[in-house]
Amino acid sequence: MQTLRLASDETGIAQAAKLLRQGQTVAIPTETVYGLAGDARNGAAVAAIYAAKGRPSFNPLIVHVADLTAARRIAHLPPQAMELAQAFWPGALTLVLPLRADSGIASLVTAGLDTVAIRVPAAQAAQALLRAFDGPLAAPSANASGRISPTTADHVLDPDGGLDTRIAAVLDAGPCPVGVESTIIGWHQDRATLLRPGGIPAEAIEAALGHRLDHHQADPDTPTAPGQLSSHYAPNAALRLNAETALPGETHITFGRPGPFSLSPTGDLTEAAAHLFDLLRRADREGRAIAVAPIPDHGLGTAINDRLRRAAAPRQASSSSK
Repeated sequence: MQTLRLASDETGIAQAAKLLRQGQTVAIPTETVYGLAGDARNGAAVAAIYAAKGRPSFNPLIVHVADLTAARRIAHLPPQAMELAQAFWPGALTLVLPLRADSGIASLVTAGLDTVAIRVPAAQAAQALLRAFDGPLAAPSANASGRISPTTADHVLDPDGGLDTRIAAVLDAGPCPVGVESTIIGWHQDRATLLRPGGIPAEAIEAALGHRLDHHQADPDTPTAPGQLSSHYAPNAALRLNAETALPGETHITFGRPGPFSLSPTGDLTEAAAHLFDLLRRADREGRAIAVAPIPDHGLGTAINDRLRRAAAPRQASSSSK
């Protein structure tokens, strides 16, 4: 199958919505990364997402909806969830919520769990597509499972770890401005819990709630939300972390100083997050081991370090992303 590249204009969005209504899969731009979208109510479409990515079916997907009203048709939002939704939606926040019995969501989306991960993306093209499609879209990252997440349409179509010929189309809206996946919040014993750091710093969520988040270490063999498997976001090359300098034969990804592979010459974590996956891809093409400079572990640095640790972890036969 030839993968179409659609412009993110009215015509392209209409064509993408038509393909999705036909049960096809389409890579769509969000502010975080490109997601591989399919109709979340259509079991065959959701199965096609797993098949295109080579993603294990025990790993749940995030459902993308246009607004809070659409989210409430799918899940129950307790008071704390409402607070966070009103503070951060649309945006890079995913909430893991109790699934409504009448949600209509295909069971493959939730991996059989009684909860569902939901977010309202802020990207203009994603919003336009969700409204044109008029329904919920399941959308993990649009890359082969375990590989580096895509932040451009070119990444989606990359012959190494991309999905060219495996999906119907990619809706091209340029680079994703945030560059790392959404922050995921769930609830454990009625306490808001950080399940995955991401595009909204935990500190901002804690400020909105007025208290600290709990932190939950998931069992990577039985994930309760996306992005919890121990090994993913991985380049082909071996990855060495917290490297102040490169060893002979290594490509050095720097932070806080200029260079051909600098996440941010000025030490800006927002800039570093936006560049992370693209730089990992570029460094991987050098064909050498990769060394990454230390990244401060606060704000968006927490999400960057999370992705780097998983990228450097021992490789598994099956892994996941977004």
